[in-house]
Amino acid sequence: MKKSITKDLFLFFLTFAVVITAFAQEQNREFYQLKTYTLKNEKQETRMDSFLKEAYLPALKRAGIENVGVFKYRPNNFLIANKIFVLIPFQSLEQFATLEDALAQDKSYLSSGKSYIEASYDDPPYERINSTLMRAFVDMPKMKPSPLSGPRKDRVYELRSYESSTEALYKNKVDMFNTGGEVELFEAIDANAVFYAEVISGDSMPNLMYMTTYPNMEKRDEIWETFFTSDKWKELKSDTHYQNNVSKADILLLYPTEYSDY
Repeated sequence: MKKSITKDLFLFFLTFAVVITAFAQEQNREFYQLKTYTLKNEKQETRMDSFLKEAYLPALKRAGIENVGVFKYRPNNFLIANKIFVLIPFQSLEQFATLEDALAQDKSYLSSGKSYIEASYDDPPYERINSTLMRAFVDMPKMKPSPLSGPRKDRVYELRSYESSTEALYKNKVDMFNTGGEVELFEAIDANAVFYAEVISGDSMPNLMYMTTYPNMEKRDEIWETFFTSDKWKELKSDTHYQNNVSKADILLLYPTEYSDY
């Protein structure tokens, strides 16, 4: 009888520990905003670089937001539109929701960013802003700024968006990363992931996004070759549970600006 009670207590506390751990992981998951500025010429690019470097990123740091990434397209003859990508991590939705109020009270930001903030209608610093809001995966609840070294323009920050035909298939692909072990595979082959996230508001839903990093294109190609030829990927790819869960993949090859945090 005593053994049965002891076993039951052990199972109870084990279950309790698992639930507590899962709850803690859920609470620790960060949120990310990807702001994409579309530009039409070099003048706008220069103005945006100045605003982001001198006003916006310093203001974010004063608001308690670190590790803000700013990226541009790597040279590519097939890309026409010029864009700047700003990736901002938030500890909570409340921090995201209150950021604009914090900026409005930041006198240094209002002063250093005046030319951007008060730009006239006929001379804007950008054409459009696209915003995507995401929540970190369970298996990687916090961002890991890239440990890369070497010239920034040689580095490759690969931003991927995987769209699915339905919400159910999207959840299946998220599960493939977490429970299926795709996140672990990327870690095992040193893909240096910055984040993996579920898109909770954006223009290509249902979709997930993630970013991996490499010191140069040669290393990027080598890592992806390792990924596709790995036993783990072959196992996942042939698993009938994970079939047809991606309908479209957008792949952007970027590099970090000199004033990006990583």
